[in-house]
Amino acid sequence: MNIHQLSVNHDERQDRLLLRLNTQDQQEFRFWLTRRMALRLLPAIEQSAVRLEAAQPGVAATDGPSQNLLSELKRDAFLKKADFATPFENQATQWPLGAEPLLITDAHLTIKPGGSLAIAFEDKSDPAQARACQLHLQVSLVHGMLHLIQQAIEKAEWRSLASPAKSTDTGPVAPTEPPRYAH
Repeated sequence: MNIHQLSVNHDERQDRLLLRLNTQDQQEFRFWLTRRMALRLLPAIEQSAVRLEAAQPGVAATDGPSQNLLSELKRDAFLKKADFATPFENQATQWPLGAEPLLITDAHLTIKPGGSLAIAFEDKSDPAQARACQLHLQVSLVHGMLHLIQQAIEKAEWRSLASPAKSTDTGPVAPTEPPRYAH
């Protein structure tokens, strides 16, 4: 799947984020992110971006603070040249997951050896009709997705509504399974 554009918008009526992506071959994939899922997924994606940047050839950042700084510098460089002004194109001719967005109930992140992030989104809200989709994002798209999700969370004012983390939280992505990482 060659991703052409990403879009993340807060739907006030649903009180969810609608993550949309379209491909070069005019396919569109739609995902709902609830407040809980978005706030839990964001730190996992941020951590993955740091690890992806640190794994780039020729990078000598081995400790955590250096890796975080490197990732911030790379993200800032990407954001300066990224095109966030072009409107999302609604010219899809195919919706492989259907026209109704996939409600993300589980997400699994895996760093691939080639320097990409595989994100598996799953909808297990109805076990009889469980659906899933796996995205493979290069580090620049990871930074772009992070930026869009952060902007949508700010616009939705979800951070101001966030309650302190409970000691019973089991992980940043899914309550039943922590994110998976691979080298």
